[in-house]
Amino acid sequence: MTITSDFALDRTGIGDSIAVDGACLTAVVVAGQRFEVDVSPETLENTTLGLSKVSQRVNLERAMRLSDRLDGHLVSGHIDGTGLIKARQASGNATIVTIGVAEAVARYLIRKGSVAVDGISLTINEFDAASFTVSVIPHTGFVTTIGFKKVGESVNIETDMIGKYVERFVGGRHHQESGEGDTGSGIDLQFLNKTGFL
Repeated sequence: MTITSDFALDRTGIGDSIAVDGACLTAVVVAGQRFEVDVSPETLENTTLGLSKVSQRVNLERAMRLSDRLDGHLVSGHIDGTGLIKARQASGNATIVTIGVAEAVARYLIRKGSVAVDGISLTINEFDAASFTVSVIPHTGFVTTIGFKKVGESVNIETDMIGKYVERFVGGRHHQESGEGDTGSGIDLQFLNKTGFL
């Protein structure tokens, strides 16, 4: 996939990560304001990139330096699934966007928590087992693709990574690569309650 950016790529080299609509991809060619990436079958299957068309606008973000200010939340570029825009409604100066997601994605959402939609860090207003809403201010709508997305269009979803780690540790699930199954971590709800964490 070849992409033309609207910012200078003079500090971007071959092997650098660039998020394209929230999916972390590796630059294999960089020339002027254009770069090329290889897109694996896994990425095509689990993101909206397989539906991309020539001349389609995409969101781009270079990798964050650990020394930089953190605006928004930590986004890894590892997409959890896709969502479908179900509704757009004006509310004051913002647009409330409702996005439908699978229950496997919705389980990691919390009210006022963070979610990345096509790589855009947004705050969750409300959620249920099948959808969530976010407020998009005019600036965000103008500088990203969320302002142009229509009802019925698909978007990439990355939930907050902390929730996934907490679930794994609390659930005591530790699968070994050998395939021997659960070995347990020793941390569960009973342990947390007993030690005063709950």
